[in-house]
Amino acid sequence: MQVQAKAAKEVGAKLESYSFEIESPQEFQCSIAVEYCGICHSDLHIIDNDWGMSQYPVIAGHEVIGIVKEIGSQVNHLKIGDRVGVGWQKSACLQCSDCLKGNENLCNQNQPLIVPGPGGFANHLLTDSRFAFPIPQGIDPKVAGPLLCGGITVYGGLRAAGMSSGQEIGVIGIGGLGHMAVQFASKLGNRVTVFTTSEDKAEFAHQLGADRAIVVSKGEAPPKPDRLLNILLSTVPASLDWGAYLEHLDSDGTLSFVGVSDAPLNLPIFPLIMKRRRILGSPIGGRGMMIEMLSIADRFKIEPIVEVFPSDNINEAIDKVRSNSIRYRAVLDFNQS
Repeated sequence: MQVQAKAAKEVGAKLESYSFEIESPQEFQCSIAVEYCGICHSDLHIIDNDWGMSQYPVIAGHEVIGIVKEIGSQVNHLKIGDRVGVGWQKSACLQCSDCLKGNENLCNQNQPLIVPGPGGFANHLLTDSRFAFPIPQGIDPKVAGPLLCGGITVYGGLRAAGMSSGQEIGVIGIGGLGHMAVQFASKLGNRVTVFTTSEDKAEFAHQLGADRAIVVSKGEAPPKPDRLLNILLSTVPASLDWGAYLEHLDSDGTLSFVGVSDAPLNLPIFPLIMKRRRILGSPIGGRGMMIEMLSIADRFKIEPIVEVFPSDNINEAIDKVRSNSIRYRAVLDFNQS
């Protein structure tokens, strides 16, 4: 099959039309006609080779929603015509202790969809069906893609930190990740405190379901706590006064990182020891966690807020993601061209 894609042919280049051939699916593979694909900052890192692993031409895109067109001989959990989604991870060994515990995302042999690719900035995708997830009918396909990356990232980070219901949960940042974290935490019956840098985002946090929002100006520490938290999730790519945020955690509380700070952590040990607080880092989530997250999103009507662009306008969309002017996730529509 001839695939029409959008590719960066060198480091940091604008994306251009690019075509290539894919074979029919073998064994556990499936081919997907792409309907929508989100754009994430990780795609930009791959386009720019920030992580030193890119192979050009780069076809990024790892928040893929589409219709199954063909299946391999060993595929029995999907059928032609199903709407599925594919996120950051495309494979794992499925035999190690992590995989056997349902933590395929922690497998030492896990492979991302877009390295070496090709990913979802194309009209078709050939991939391992075992990492293609049925999209519940109640989720709008236009908004489903970001759930497969940002959504599973925050949901996995909250669940790994022990989120259930009836808890006090804090979220640092109300951007592309944070606005989904607030929805998951609040709609599952928790009281949510948001830390943000502006009054307009504080108001937006309340609209999403936050019980309260604390405005912390850039470069400043948060105020002393008047309510202690069980979990504090950081979604921001910045170095903050982590010692001050640590004071907002109750005994046995967890500071969970899903945003990558721009500097090493600098934390006082004494407050950790005296209150038995924990520090956690969390990537996406395993396959079982992905299915659970999608079910929760469907049941409680949790949706990322997106701006949709025709696929031919991909460079415009990427520029908005680069400038952080997207509110709050960018999605390409491959039904428009």
